Amino acid sequence: MALTLTRVLDPAFAGFDNIIDVRAPAEYAEDHLPGAINLPVLSDDERAQVGTIYKQVSPFDARKIGGAMVAANAARHIAGPLADRDGSWRALIYCWRGGQRSGSFETILAQIGWRVDRVEGGYKSWRKLVVARVQDHPMPAPVVVLDGNTGSGKTAILGRLAARGVQIIDLEGLANHRGSLFGAMPGGQPGQKMFESRLALAIEALDPSRPVVVEAESSRIGNLNIPKSVWQSICAAPRIRLDIPVEARARFTADSYRDMSADPDQIAAILSAMSGLHPSERILTWQQQAAEGQWTRLAHGLLNDHYDPRYHRHRARHDDGRGHVVALSDLTDLDLAAARVEAALAHLHPAGRG
Repeated sequence: MALTLTRVLDPAFAGFDNIIDVRAPAEYAEDHLPGAINLPVLSDDERAQVGTIYKQVSPFDARKIGGAMVAANAARHIAGPLADRDGSWRALIYCWRGGQRSGSFETILAQIGWRVDRVEGGYKSWRKLVVARVQDHPMPAPVVVLDGNTGSGKTAILGRLAARGVQIIDLEGLANHRGSLFGAMPGGQPGQKMFESRLALAIEALDPSRPVVVEAESSRIGNLNIPKSVWQSICAAPRIRLDIPVEARARFTADSYRDMSADPDQIAAILSAMSGLHPSERILTWQQQAAEGQWTRLAHGLLNDHYDPRYHRHRARHDDGRGHVVALSDLTDLDLAAARVEAALAHLHPAGRG
């Protein structure tokens, strides 16, 4: 039976023991339905081989050879990952667009006696829901932006807010990037499609009656673009701005980016890439500070001469003065900072504190 999805986080997903992506591993790695496991009926090489035969020989020969491959791979899955499933097991299966790969595997599993449904339109239909959610539909909850110059601890405070029960979306967490030239994280960033899927799921889970706090960002986080609807909401939202002295921000930044001190060559390469933006004497000073491990002094220079001027220009375009300023002398007590931000949020949305 074919299941038509109506939401990114469709309630129908809860009725299945497993969601199975039968696409090739590379397709699955790029993006997949939430919670799906990968049981490919064609490997990456096999898929390429069948596609070549389809174009260069004939569709019939491609289906014949592909059918044999699908049957062999299905047998391995049944004897392997699915060997412990009993007769009550129920699965939802999908491929790229709900065609031959998922249909073939569905038929085999159904003949065994398992209850199997297939996603109508496959991954492609779910992807349309994701795109509509992040590109076209407005945010379902009122957005408040946590603003502040680089080094203000916005991400850390956002985490403290979540622990206090405040509704948040951590864009940098979803993008696996700290949102600066030095922001690369272990494991690298997901692809654009997976980032949008993660974001769509986070949006779908929001309580519309409560505000959602997001961190102030540019339109890109590392190599990823913030989707249109989300970006428009960020630009239009009221802001809670953290006002913290540059000295305190420099200390916090040096501590937060301590992992990068293990790779001075990477820091030197990033500083060299900034040579077109600053006088050569300034770049040389920063490189010397990095070589000598003067991380707080380096952070102070970068904040004062590189990040702060750019942040002021960005804020001038997007801050309409409707928000609140939370002034802190330092960032030694992030719980206190979060409490101050939560109080400002309650002032902006007094009915949405729960």
